[in-house]
Amino acid sequence: MSDAQDAPQIYLITPSEFDLSTYPDQLAACLDATEVACVRLALATKDDMRISKAADALREVTHARDVALVIDSHILMVERLGLDGVHLPDGARSVKKVRKDLGPDAIVGSFCGNSRHDGMTAGELGADYVSFGPVGVTPLGDGRQAELELFEWWSLMIEVPVVAEGALDADLIRALAPHTDFFGIGDEVWSQDDPVSALHDLRVAMGG
Repeated sequence: MSDAQDAPQIYLITPSEFDLSTYPDQLAACLDATEVACVRLALATKDDMRISKAADALREVTHARDVALVIDSHILMVERLGLDGVHLPDGARSVKKVRKDLGPDAIVGSFCGNSRHDGMTAGELGADYVSFGPVGVTPLGDGRQAELELFEWWSLMIEVPVVAEGALDADLIRALAPHTDFFGIGDEVWSQDDPVSALHDLRVAMGG
């Protein structure tokens, strides 16, 4: 893990829905063009078979490039599908149990909205990283944002790596780059005609 004094790293988040006939190649192109630390499989579907097929396809892409692959929410699939860990959307609530279940080597991340308290608790319970967001303005969610001040405070006070995610753009990335370890980037690139170029542009904004 890097610290916030270095240029942040990219934590790439898949779309909530994608075509298995094209997306793995698109992901591979991004990983080949820009250094990425971790990929999160974040499908919205609850269909076990679809998630399993997607995980198998993306695992081939990521592991061939020595990039970690974690899955959003589905703790029981981590070991079964040979993934590197899980991203928990519920703050600190399940970190302790999941860490115990998956063991010390699995990546366990925790999304904590804009709550310092949840973030600190998650770190104390064994989370490998804490994610705050959304950073930018979005019509989704309850309207609360993770402000710059939160990341400034965290980078000074807490050693657990922090991820900034949600409605990012180049200006927000430039402002946050000194204070975060990772940027969780997803729709910011997948919604563009050329995700490889879009990811490169955001990488440049990070100072890397």
